[in-house]
Amino acid sequence: MEVKTQITRGGRIVLPVKLRKALEIQVGDEIVMRLENGSIRLIPLRQAIHLAQKAVRQYVPKETSLVDELIRARREEAGGE
Repeated sequence: MEVKTQITRGGRIVLPVKLRKALEIQVGDEIVMRLENGSIRLIPLRQAIHLAQKAVRQYVPKETSLVDELIRARREEAGGE
């Protein structure tokens, strides 16, 4: 999908309703803006988090809980003080 919009006063960009509906973006939702190859990419925060989790998960065995590992590491650090 491609739509045209304008930059308004103060550098604001209006996201047309077509795009907001397609991405299920609501008023107050956070968007990550990324500069990629001379273009601006807008990513809903929930999608950016999902992509980051997916990228990390490929390096972590399925049976490993990163939360449990972090808690264990923090407890070890606290015990060593």
